[in-house]
Amino acid sequence: MHELSIACSLVEVAAQAAQQHGATRVTRVHLKLGVLSGVDADALRFSYDVAAQGTLLEGSQLEIDVLPAVISCHQCGASCVLPTIQDFRCPACGAPSHHLLQGREIEIAHIEIEVDSVEEQATIS
Repeated sequence: MHELSIACSLVEVAAQAAQQHGATRVTRVHLKLGVLSGVDADALRFSYDVAAQGTLLEGSQLEIDVLPAVISCHQCGASCVLPTIQDFRCPACGAPSHHLLQGREIEIAHIEIEVDSVEEQATIS
């Protein structure tokens, strides 16, 4: 279950960023997760709760935005969302394409923190 090690890393990164912004608590972590990342979102949510115990993130919510696979077609130049990850062909012209623009991400988009009981939002790049 590699989701637990990913969750531990997410908690570590988010806790460090929160501390740098003077947070007393993290309330929410927003994650971008590509459909081709190899990570099961439900397993990650469960693992996140386990990894967050005893940290600034304990009790926080993990919100996951699952991103579709997007390719760039070398044949027609279109950038398209793949209707299925089983077939890497351009939906516009049918040409095979292997140039992936989006879909492998595991990225913290932003975190929401409390500073002296006032909720703020901090962006992590």
